[in-house]
Amino acid sequence: MWSAHSLTQLALLPTAAFAAYSLREVGARNTLDWRIWLESNGKPVSFWHDVPLFPDEENHRVVNMVVEIPRWTDAKIELKRSEPLNPIFHDDKKKMPRFVESVWPHKSYPFLYGSLPQTWESPNFNHDFTNEPGDNDPMDVFDIGGDPGYVGQVKQVKILGGLALNDGGETDWKVLSIDVHDPLSAFVNSFEDIEKYRPGLLKAYYDWFTYYKVARGDGVLPIVGDAYQDVAFMQGTIEESHGFWHELVRGEVDSNEINYNQTSIKGLDSYISKRGTTAAFDIPRKSYILPPLPKPEQYDQWYYLDKDFNLIQLE
Repeated sequence: MWSAHSLTQLALLPTAAFAAYSLREVGARNTLDWRIWLESNGKPVSFWHDVPLFPDEENHRVVNMVVEIPRWTDAKIELKRSEPLNPIFHDDKKKMPRFVESVWPHKSYPFLYGSLPQTWESPNFNHDFTNEPGDNDPMDVFDIGGDPGYVGQVKQVKILGGLALNDGGETDWKVLSIDVHDPLSAFVNSFEDIEKYRPGLLKAYYDWFTYYKVARGDGVLPIVGDAYQDVAFMQGTIEESHGFWHELVRGEVDSNEINYNQTSIKGLDSYISKRGTTAAFDIPRKSYILPPLPKPEQYDQWYYLDKDFNLIQLE
């Protein structure tokens, strides 16, 4: 039985350690061996399972965001689902590091991109709004503020809306947000407010999500409902996803090869004391950063699409 005490402990314990968050980085960027672990008071914890979703349990409009991809960068970086404590790594395709092409007029990722901790898009059933299973990841979030961000950053963002992508038959939510400390944050409380201060931004980002994979040979991604969903809808969707995550760390559902070890909630099979995580999971004891490897030249060029979002190629 899930007790109120456990829920409070889960929500508040990591928040108190915010000031003590640090990063342990090992290896060279742009390689498959590179990793970043999150530390709380110097001990490795999970970006996904130990950072609270809500920095303030009295205000569910503001959520924590784990930054995976800084603005204007193109390395496809995310949390490693299958490894203990879910470190950040460089995703691969055909055993090579993945990058995102720059599709005109956007330079790689045009916003700050990451995930919502303690959420899970469950693949175990079809979701109501999309009628597709989840993609087995935490919910994705993008921040439209001016902060360029850095990999592994934990920041607080305000929910403004969201998009539901159908990515290859999987539900893939993209939560629209803004850094609570951004000057624009005080003037926008919904996606409808954005057009007044950032004309064209919503359409540009909507289009980007539909066609950003075309340059690599994939098709246009459909957006369920053909529109941004509002704040109330997204808050409900995030709460639901948070509930799916609770089931995951309690071991009540098929984990789909996810490592859900966490250091925040005692009494669960997924629990491990953070004092022992370095030794238990054979994590390098300190940072050891090597120079990054160069990325392939093809990701330094622009790609262009016609009015129907087809890739234009010179014959």
